[in-house]
Amino acid sequence: MPTLGACVEQQLSQLPPDRQGANAAQPQLAQNPQNPLQQGTITAPQPNPNPDPTLGPVVEPKPNEIDPPPNQSDGQNLAPLNEKRFAAPPAPPLNPGVPRVAILLPLSGQHSKLGQAMLNAAQLALFHFADKQFELLPQDTQGTPNGAADAAALAIGDGASLILGPLFAGSVEAIAPAARAAGIKVIAFSNDRAVAGDGVFTMGFLPSEQVQRVVTFAVQQGVRRFAVLAPDNDYGVTIADALKQTAELNGAEVTEQAFYDPYVTDFAPIIKNLADYDARRATLLAERKLLGAREDEVARQALKRLENLQTLGDVTFDALLIADGGKRLQSIAALLPYYDIDPKKIRMLGTGQWDAPGIGAEPALVGGWYAAPAARQRRDFLRQYKEIYGEYPPRLATLAYDATALAAVFAQNNPAAPDPKNPEAENQEDEKPANAFFDISEITAPQGFTGRDGIFRFLDTGVAERGLSVHQVRERDTKIISRAPKNFDGGQK
Repeated sequence: MPTLGACVEQQLSQLPPDRQGANAAQPQLAQNPQNPLQQGTITAPQPNPNPDPTLGPVVEPKPNEIDPPPNQSDGQNLAPLNEKRFAAPPAPPLNPGVPRVAILLPLSGQHSKLGQAMLNAAQLALFHFADKQFELLPQDTQGTPNGAADAAALAIGDGASLILGPLFAGSVEAIAPAARAAGIKVIAFSNDRAVAGDGVFTMGFLPSEQVQRVVTFAVQQGVRRFAVLAPDNDYGVTIADALKQTAELNGAEVTEQAFYDPYVTDFAPIIKNLADYDARRATLLAERKLLGAREDEVARQALKRLENLQTLGDVTFDALLIADGGKRLQSIAALLPYYDIDPKKIRMLGTGQWDAPGIGAEPALVGGWYAAPAARQRRDFLRQYKEIYGEYPPRLATLAYDATALAAVFAQNNPAAPDPKNPEAENQEDEKPANAFFDISEITAPQGFTGRDGIFRFLDTGVAERGLSVHQVRERDTKIISRAPKNFDGGQK
C-alpha cells in the first residue's frame, strides 16, 4: 500500500541519513508578523525547547481603539493606541508558487500544552518529509470556535493552500464556511463525523469504528450477549449506537445499557443496577434459607457450596463494553467484582480510551479486549520525539505528524510553479492558485496511506477509515490478538 503517497515508513527509511534526523532539509515555517516565535526558517529543534513566553493569539482591534469615535475630530479624546493589539497585514508569501499549509492548533489557553506538542510533531514531520518548496503556517485557535475562525481567516489571507486542524469539533464547524468559500480543503484532527464532508476531512479516531472492530472480533470468538456502560453524553450515545448496530449485523444482541453522569464520582449505584445485584442477592439468601430448613446431607452440601457466593444466578450478558478511560475507568472496574460482575466469566471490552500505559494495573481489566492502532510505527515516532523535545508526546500528536507528512508528500507530487524571478520562468507554466496544490482525488485515494497509527484512508464522507488491531490487556502490557489489515481491500465503503 502506498504510504503518504508512497509509504511513510518506506519513505523515511529510504531518505539519506541527513533527512532522517534533526538535520533534515529545512522547509519554511511561514512568516507570521504577530508571532515572533514562528518567523523564519525552521532549524533543527533542540532538546527541551523553551517557547517564547510572548506567544499568544492575535486579537483583532476594536473600532474605537484605532478609529476615532463618530463626531470627534482627529486627535480629540482618542484612546491611546495599543500596539500589542495592532494586527499588521500578513507578510506576502516568500514565493507565490510554493504551497503554504496552515496548521490551526490551540497554542494558548487551557489546551496550549497539547497544541504545542502537536505543533512539535508537525515540525518533526517536516524534517522527515518536506523539501524547501513547502511552507508551514501555524495559527493559534486559542482552543475556541471564535479563535479558530480568526485563525482560519488569517491563514486564508496568508495564501494557505490547505488547512490542517483545528482540533475540536466546534472549531471545525466555525472554520468550514470560510474554507469552503475559499476552495481550501481542511484536514481536521476531530473525531466527530458530524463535521466532516464537503471538503472537510477528519483524522480523529472514530469511536464507532473501534466498537465495530472489537465487537465483531468478540462475536467471532463466540460472544452473543453484550452490555454497555457509558457516559450520558454524545460520546456515550455514539458508543451505544455502534454496539447495537454491530451486534445486530453479526446476529448478536445488546441485553443491557447503562448511562451515568460523566461528572459523577460514585459509580456504585449504576453498576449495582447493571448487575441486578439486589435481585440476585435476594435469590441467594432465599436459597440459603430454604436449604437451611432441611436437615439432609444433600442440603448441607449445597449450603456449603453457597457460603462464598455473593449472589445466585448469572447476569444477562457475556461481555461488557466500558466506554471510558483514565481514572473513571479504574473506578468503574474496581467495583465490578464487588457487585459480582465476574471478569473471569464476563469479557471486558473497551474503546481507544483503553490505549494507555498501565491499563493492566486494575485487575478487573486484565484479559479485556479493545481496538486501537498497532503501536509499532508509533513507537518509532515516540522515540524520535523524545530525542528532540526531551519528553514523550500526548497520544494525539501522531495526528499532527501524519497530517503534515501527508501534506508534504502531496506537495512533492504537485510541483510548484517556478519562482517568477527566475529568468527561465517565462517559458514555464503559470503559477498555481493557492487552492490548486491539493487535489481531492489524492486525499481520497482508495488505497489509503500508512502513517504512525497504521493504515488509514479518507472516505468520500470525509471521515478517516483506519486499520485497527485488537489488543488484550495484560498485567504489565498488552498484546495484539488480532492484527490490523495490511491494506484496504476493494473500494470505499
